[in-house]
Amino acid sequence: MTRKIVVVGGGAAGMGAAGGAKAVDPQCAVTVYTGFDDVAYSPCGIPYVHGKEIDSFERLFLASKQAYVDAGIDVRYNADVTRVDVNRKVVEVAGQGEVPWDTLVLATGFNYADPGVPGGDLGGLYYVKNIREAMEWDKVLDTVRSAVVVEASPLGVEMVTALAHRGIETHLVDPSPWPMSEIADPDIMAPVEESWSELGVTTHFNTTLKAFRGDGQVRAVQTSDGEINADLAVICTHKEPNNALGVAAGLNIGSTGGFIVDERMATSAPGVFAAGDCTEIPNGLTGVPLQGLTGSHAYAQGKTAGINAAGGSRAYSAVYVPWGTAAGKWIIGGASLGETTATALGIPYVVGSAEGISRARYYPGVKPVKVKLLAEPGSLRLLGAQMVGGEGIKERADFLAVAIKFGLTLHDLAHMENVYSPAIGALNEPIVVAAQSGIDGLRKG
Repeated sequence: MTRKIVVVGGGAAGMGAAGGAKAVDPQCAVTVYTGFDDVAYSPCGIPYVHGKEIDSFERLFLASKQAYVDAGIDVRYNADVTRVDVNRKVVEVAGQGEVPWDTLVLATGFNYADPGVPGGDLGGLYYVKNIREAMEWDKVLDTVRSAVVVEASPLGVEMVTALAHRGIETHLVDPSPWPMSEIADPDIMAPVEESWSELGVTTHFNTTLKAFRGDGQVRAVQTSDGEINADLAVICTHKEPNNALGVAAGLNIGSTGGFIVDERMATSAPGVFAAGDCTEIPNGLTGVPLQGLTGSHAYAQGKTAGINAAGGSRAYSAVYVPWGTAAGKWIIGGASLGETTATALGIPYVVGSAEGISRARYYPGVKPVKVKLLAEPGSLRLLGAQMVGGEGIKERADFLAVAIKFGLTLHDLAHMENVYSPAIGALNEPIVVAAQSGIDGLRKG
C-alpha cells in the first residue's frame, strides 16, 4: 500500500522533508501544503535584493514549480491547513475538507513577535518574509525617504545595511546596548556600528519602541528617546515558533514554544514529525533548547524528518550553531557561545584573541580578520568563537563549530595546519594566533 505523507509548510524544512521522503521511498505519495504562492525560495536573500547587491528576486527561487511535479511531489499552493487530528490521522485544509495521512511533517515556520504597541495596524509596517510581498515592498522602497528598523536581530542588521545601501535615511531602534546582543559580543559589533555611521545610519540603542504614529499610514515611530519621522517601519522582532496547529493537536512544546522532538525529529505524537523554526533543538554544549536557527539547520532537520517519515533512518544531532552574516561593510560570525552568552549562563571561560589578515599582506584585496576564542578553564576545550572581518568568516565559523563539537582545545588549534597561499590565506592563520594568545595569557597570569 502506498504510504501517504503530508507536509505542512513549503519552506526549507518542508521541502527538505518532501525530498528526503521521496529519496527513501520513491513510490510514497508526498503532498505539501503551503499558504503561499511559492515554495523553496530563499527568504534570507530578500534583504540583499532590497539593497541592490542581488539584481532580481527571481534569483532567489531554487527550482521551478514543474521541477517538483517531475519529482513526484504534489505541492498545493494557497492551501491553508486549519486543523490536525493526530488520533484520526487527518488534516483539514481550508476549502478542501479532510486529508488523510500515514505520517505527517509539521514545518510551519515562525511568526515575528508582535511589537505590542499602539499603531500596529497602520500601513507601512513591513514584515520581511514572503517573496511576493517583498517584490511589492521593493517598489515602495523607491518612494521611501526615511525608514526605521525595529530591533537589531540578524534580519534587522541586514535590513539596516540594505536600506542604507538603497540611499534611504535609516534609523535603528533597539532596547539593547548593541546590535544582536543575544548572539554577538560588543567588541565584535563595534566595527559594524562604525560602518553604519559611515553609511549615514542613526542608531538608537537602549531605546524602547512606544508606538507607531500616523493616520492610516505610518508617519512616525514613537520611542523612549523621542519621535522619529518615517515613511516605513521594518519589523525585525524575535522569531516565534508558529506552533498553533500542533498545540491544538496536543503536541508537547518546550520552553521556547517550539515543538519538542527527538533525534529523529519525531514529536510527542506517533507518526508526527516536525522540523525548522517551529521546533527547538538542544545546544550541544549546554543542553539549552534553541529555536529559530538558520535555513541550513531547517533544511537538514527537514531531510531528517522526511527520511524517517518515509520509513528510513536518520538522526539529527544537537547543534553547535555556526552563524554569520554581512553587517555594514563587515562580515560577522561565530560558533556556539560568545562572552555575553557564556556569562549569562554562568559558564566560566578564558579568552584568546587575535587580529590578523585574510590573505598575504602584499596581495590586493587583503582584509582584516579578528578572531576571539572562548575555552574552558583548565582543559582549554573550545567553548565558542566570534569573529569580524572582510572575508573568510563563514569558513572559519563552520570549522570552529566542528572543533567545538569534537572537543578540540586551544593547544590543538595553536598547532593546527593551515593553508598558506597569498591570494587566499595568510602565513599566520588568525585562529592559530588567537589560540596561542589564549595559552600565552594563562602562562603570564
